[in-house]
Amino acid sequence: QVPFVESGGGSVQSGGSLRLSCSASRYWFNTYCIAWFRETPEMEREGVAGMAYDGGILYGDSVKGRFTISRDNSKTTQYLEMENLKPEDTAMYFCAAVAYCAEGRWGEVKYWGQGLQVTVTS
Repeated sequence: QVPFVESGGGSVQSGGSLRLSCSASRYWFNTYCIAWFRETPEMEREGVAGMAYDGGILYGDSVKGRFTISRDNSKTTQYLEMENLKPEDTAMYFCAAVAYCAEGRWGEVKYWGQGLQVTVTS
């Protein structure tokens, strides 16, 4: 059984929206920063958005103002609302448990989810 269950990827036109979900046991949300990273064949994995166990949030510069990370009250599912999507947002998106995400920095990734494809067409 994999620790993270990811859902919500897909294809959307430029300017559209998608929501990604990452579900896991409370242990993960209470221990780590749970974050979304993305990767393309041309680009190394970059941090998109993360929420620490204390509620602190870190966004990557390229998504600020367009993406919103949130968590349900049970602290078992985290969401990434992606709005005003652009073709350059096309990537594999991974839910990850990160040692920390604060002050503009990402810590060591402790666990990677299996990934979701997001494709934005122009």
